[in-house]
Amino acid sequence: MADGISIPGVSNKYGTNETIKALMELERKPLVREQEQLEKYQSQQGAWRDVSQKMSSLRESVKSLYSFDNPFNNKLTESSDENAITADAARSAEYGTFNIDVVKPATADRFLSGSISKNFKVEEGKYTFGVGTKTVTINWKGGKIADFITAVNKRGNNLIKASLIGVSSNKKSVLLESLKTGAENRLVLQDKALDLAKSIDMVGEAKTDATPLSSNTADYTAPETNDLQPQANMPALSVDGVSSDGSTITIPARGGADIPLPQGITEGTQKVTFSFATEDTEDITTAVNAQLLEPELPVPGSVDFRGLTVSNEQSDTLLVKPEAASAEPVQPVNDDTQFIAIRNEDGTEIPVDITEFPVDEETGQRKVTLSMEDYPGAVSLIIRNNNTGKQITMSVPETYDASKTQGFEPVHAVSVADDAVFKYEGITLTRPSNDVDDVIPNVTLHLHNKTEKTATLKVTPDTESAKNALITFVGKYNQVLAEINVLTTNKPEVIAELDYLTDDERDAEKKKLGLFMGDFSLTNGKSTMQQTVSANYRFADNAEITMLNQIGISTNASSGTGGYSASQMRGYLEVEEKTLDSMLESKLEDIKNLFGYDSDGDLIIDNGLGYRLDKQITSWTQSGGIISTKTATLDKQIKSSNTKISKLESQLDAKESELKAKYAGMESSLNNLEKQQSSIENFSRQQSNNKN
Repeated sequence: MADGISIPGVSNKYGTNETIKALMELERKPLVREQEQLEKYQSQQGAWRDVSQKMSSLRESVKSLYSFDNPFNNKLTESSDENAITADAARSAEYGTFNIDVVKPATADRFLSGSISKNFKVEEGKYTFGVGTKTVTINWKGGKIADFITAVNKRGNNLIKASLIGVSSNKKSVLLESLKTGAENRLVLQDKALDLAKSIDMVGEAKTDATPLSSNTADYTAPETNDLQPQANMPALSVDGVSSDGSTITIPARGGADIPLPQGITEGTQKVTFSFATEDTEDITTAVNAQLLEPELPVPGSVDFRGLTVSNEQSDTLLVKPEAASAEPVQPVNDDTQFIAIRNEDGTEIPVDITEFPVDEETGQRKVTLSMEDYPGAVSLIIRNNNTGKQITMSVPETYDASKTQGFEPVHAVSVADDAVFKYEGITLTRPSNDVDDVIPNVTLHLHNKTEKTATLKVTPDTESAKNALITFVGKYNQVLAEINVLTTNKPEVIAELDYLTDDERDAEKKKLGLFMGDFSLTNGKSTMQQTVSANYRFADNAEITMLNQIGISTNASSGTGGYSASQMRGYLEVEEKTLDSMLESKLEDIKNLFGYDSDGDLIIDNGLGYRLDKQITSWTQSGGIISTKTATLDKQIKSSNTKISKLESQLDAKESELKAKYAGMESSLNNLEKQQSSIENFSRQQSNNKN
């Protein structure tokens, strides 16, 4: 191919590519302008989302300061002996100080076996373990003790746990324990489980049974009379009419018995049990009142002489018969509460609440079981019948060891299931669990160990969580103001003041600087927020804390001179911690009301700093609110801009194709002309050569 000839549409011999590019640059300017506008819309939309996120975060913080879960209602508990007792207080707990003595915490059955070989085999069979009324059954196919322990724990169901303890390199011991405390949650071994426990020296046969107390009424004494409403002529309690047939004891109206307890009964797991019932009898007040109406004269007597007996006549008396009204007749007594008490060696008594014990529906008898560990000073059991028209019939009380009631007893007991015993303000109480939530309202006690001396529990306000919530609120509030300041001004120092920003965050803020300089909704919103946090909220006539600056939170809280820095002029809040700490200690309830209170008595919070700020921010962040409206408008603008860009891009593609086609045709024509010129020149040259 000759030099200078180009292929149409490919060659750039005449600079057509540069010409087309220059022409397209002019055509592309509307597209560039629209793309820049789209980026601006997208930046604005992102900025509004950032404002929404920061405002929503502030709203959550504000709402937490006046809602039901506000930190001002949080309670803390302090214990003078945390090793023995701790407590958790609910938000509704009352402030106060309480005295607790832990006599003993609740325990669970924990049985240890003797030494066994580490290769000990457990026979095939049905192994049943029980705790209280619940059981766990394992159908074991036989195998090593270690595998059996794993099976027990896998099926333990939070009732039992087994462990294999190394005694020596070749010997092991099995520890079997109940996971439930309390005397009612005894560890029960049945089927092959009992056989296994006996074979590894974990339990043995119980050696003793129940022992009755004395049924000889001569051993009883009359208890002290303790009528709730004493009456002048009421007979004192007497042991004279008390009778026993060896198995039951009958105590008539106004009768009583002080039954001695054996020595050492308060040690270990000894219990006293008996059943009793009451039945109506003729009321003795009728006879007592009849005697009060006539004077009592001595028997006149008689004389015997040689087989002849001469009786004296009753003496005449000049005493006037008393009127019935002046004789103070006794009134019937019907007392079903003060039947039973325990007398201590120092003479004091501990009443027993009989309503805690069940009544047999068939026999009508109430069965009483007393754990003598709960009465460390007990020396006798007192039965009182204060009634005037009832008789008490009871079985002879018996004592027994609670650890031996299942036909077996542990050989190596680490601990035995029993209830917790503790004193609340001097009152002895028992519970099956070490977590007690029914003694102090809205406070859960956690018993750990015996107290050496009376422990003091205090329920106090949780000022630390309240302080943290307030500081969090200040931080969230300042973040919202900082975002508004950046978006509504073009001063770089606004960003420089935000020393908590990372380098990446600082660069991102620089891109948003002055983005909404012409949008007055943000500046108006900032102004309203500042007015809200600086307003006075007098929730009561005697309120002492009615403004935020009174608790050490204000725009110049850290300024000692009263002057303002540039950042303070922008509305940022500051915290003076000493003042805040002092106010939280002394004015916690006022601070709570400052953020939210009921102004019209309908028990619904409807005013306060937190309430008003929450409502204001909600108008921005809620669906259909200010920010939602702004972003919806930008969504439409972005959609329209994308449509314009697509249309302009299509137009530019068509224009570029048109220019390329035209310039390719022009280039082709020029190439043809060039070929024709070259042909003419060649022809002329040949003619000249022929002439020569």
